[in-house]
Amino acid sequence: MGRVTTRTPVTRISGTRQSTRPDTVVVEEPLEIRLNGRPLAVTMRTPGSDVELAQGFLLTEGIISDRSDIVSIRFCNSVDEYGVNTYNVLDVELAPTVTPPETGIERNFYTTSSCGVCGKASLDAIRQRTRHSPADDAVRIPAATLAELPDVLRSAQRVFDVTGGLHAAGLYSRTGELLASREDVGRHNAVDKLVGWATEQSLLPLRGTVMLVSGRASFELVQKAVMAGTPVLAAVSAPSSLAIDLARDAGLTLIGFLRDSTMNIYAHPERIT
Repeated sequence: MGRVTTRTPVTRISGTRQSTRPDTVVVEEPLEIRLNGRPLAVTMRTPGSDVELAQGFLLTEGIISDRSDIVSIRFCNSVDEYGVNTYNVLDVELAPTVTPPETGIERNFYTTSSCGVCGKASLDAIRQRTRHSPADDAVRIPAATLAELPDVLRSAQRVFDVTGGLHAAGLYSRTGELLASREDVGRHNAVDKLVGWATEQSLLPLRGTVMLVSGRASFELVQKAVMAGTPVLAAVSAPSSLAIDLARDAGLTLIGFLRDSTMNIYAHPERIT
């Protein structure tokens, strides 16, 4: 497995003082995901939980619906100039009943047409593709419970404590219990790792849960929450306009600026008591 952090020399200036010292930074490396030996996608990620990342990516892109759609996942023998395995290539063997996509999937590829992300067409595509719609989830979450979640997630960010350079995603029960959390240099990867963990645990759809992400809530993160069947997605920062449109259309409760006892509810506030 690749390194999660590395040490590098930095020049530090504090007022009139200057010094050189080592600093710990997060590692960012490419991960190539292959299906049945054929390249599918490449994402820049922090090494660790790579199998979960691949599973979550395949599920949130609509290629699989649960763990039974995968026969095996293994690291390929991808070596560096010294002949050492980089652990940066994963090959996923799909079950014979699963039809692989005809083209490679890049980030922000949500439809099979050439238009890509284009407003209403994208919303329709997500609604048609998800097998775990959150629309009929009747869970109710007290606002006071939501207010406690960011501190719980922050206390679980061990690598962030060392580097200050990672996003995080956490999955909670309706009572605020942290079920799992994942960190990554990419916020979308952190969510994919979390969904991949849930896939491995046979927890899909994620009914009655809350997903919290550090940073903002983009269209892509809302899409992933919808594909996993999460009824509530909260972010400590702002959502985008298309993220709000998708949340409203898909029946997802979307919360932004969740800080202390304040929050903005942009879609389906009826779940928050």
